[in-house]
Amino acid sequence: MQRLLTVVHALGMMLIVFSVTYIFPIGTSLIYQDGTLIDFVLAMVMTFAAGCLMWMLTRRNKGELSIRHGYFLVVMMWTAMPAFATLPLLLVANGLSFTDAYFETMSGMTTTGATVLAGLDTLPPAINLWRHELVWLGGMGIIVLAVAILPLLGVGGRQLYKAETPGPMKDSTLTPRITETARNLWLVYLCITVVCTISLNVAGMSWLDAICHAFSTMGLGGFSTHDASVGYFNSAVIEFVLIVFMLLAAMNFATHFLVWRAKSLKLYLRDTEALATIILILMSCLGIGIFLWWHRIYPSFWTALRHASFNLVSIATDCGFASVDFNGWPMFAPLWMLFLSCISASSGSTGGGIKMIRTLILIKQAEYSFLKLLHPAAISPLKIGSRVVPDNIVLSVLGFIFLYFMSVVVLTFALVISGLDFVSAFSGIIACINNAGPGLGILGPASNYGVLSDFQTWVCTVAMLIGRLEIVTVLIIFTPHFWRR
Repeated sequence: MQRLLTVVHALGMMLIVFSVTYIFPIGTSLIYQDGTLIDFVLAMVMTFAAGCLMWMLTRRNKGELSIRHGYFLVVMMWTAMPAFATLPLLLVANGLSFTDAYFETMSGMTTTGATVLAGLDTLPPAINLWRHELVWLGGMGIIVLAVAILPLLGVGGRQLYKAETPGPMKDSTLTPRITETARNLWLVYLCITVVCTISLNVAGMSWLDAICHAFSTMGLGGFSTHDASVGYFNSAVIEFVLIVFMLLAAMNFATHFLVWRAKSLKLYLRDTEALATIILILMSCLGIGIFLWWHRIYPSFWTALRHASFNLVSIATDCGFASVDFNGWPMFAPLWMLFLSCISASSGSTGGGIKMIRTLILIKQAEYSFLKLLHPAAISPLKIGSRVVPDNIVLSVLGFIFLYFMSVVVLTFALVISGLDFVSAFSGIIACINNAGPGLGILGPASNYGVLSDFQTWVCTVAMLIGRLEIVTVLIIFTPHFWRR
């Protein structure tokens, strides 16, 4: 009981921190005079008050968190904060149900970018900024932010960081102190976001659009300020800028920091995972471009390559922007894009899915299995680049892959049994669990998730949550071992 009260105490502190994030939409409302000022101030006060109440009632239970309760706090945070984030939407949008509002904020914080809202072009600017800010905060992880500025969690802070940070190799840090590591990652994240915002403005976006789309790009969330997404701008320059920054966001931010600290781009070439991601995506862009041109979907090869490149990079990196309705392309192209969304993002990036590092480990493990069949006495360590991968990581990857595919199967069947067609159900779950946004069928880029029933919406919400927290973090709290002393 003592440990659970410590979790509540830490959660209260995080809600207090989270309430500060309302300052940005409040400022936006003041600038644009969009009539949402009181709503955001009220939401801020309610969130702050709830956090203060939780903190005060458990202030005698302040302490360090164990590994078990670190995981529990992560799950509590990622379910509670989207609930508080719904307050502005519920206060402003008439007729919006809590189910849809929670889906929208969960989609933002998990950087999925799937939306149930229509009429984005006419939404109050503060609401649009709030949606995109949630993506940006969720990209690096609000837990990592809290660890960066709230070292009061002590050793528990490291457990939170490891529980929330994506990828199987979570023990490699940039600095000995976890708070300093988190600050460094957030500094890099912030700096690249600023450069992305300026680049988009120079490319032709307004400052509001540039800020919102930069938040979505760096968080790989795919929210847009327009119903037509990036297709609204119809600009090859804007699409090129977004491609560059989506690829940067899909790489390990620790690599970006090391490059900045060493002032050398050569470190990118030493990142085996990043190289595999870039090569696979660029080759796929060329291949799908040729495929669309061969099928005469577009009149010229360059037009085909432009649309193939932007939409493929967007889905492969789990961002979710769209410039055209790729749901109308020959089925191979969008299916290949969804497949890439499963494996392309790097660990330590803001992307979702299985991650490229796990894919490389599985490939190496398959090669090793073939070697053992031919040479039973052979001993060859499994390496990714020059780094030897311990056996416990290989086993954890195999376990993760099993849980990943079983989750996809179970959740897909849940949608199918509820009456959704298979293509929409399967692609929707893949898109949600990979935090990639649009699916196929009735969930394609020309539509949105507002067509789903409440039950189907909650299934997709669960998929987004377990996908963002890499499945194990969520499922582990439902095991008997978790609750045993």
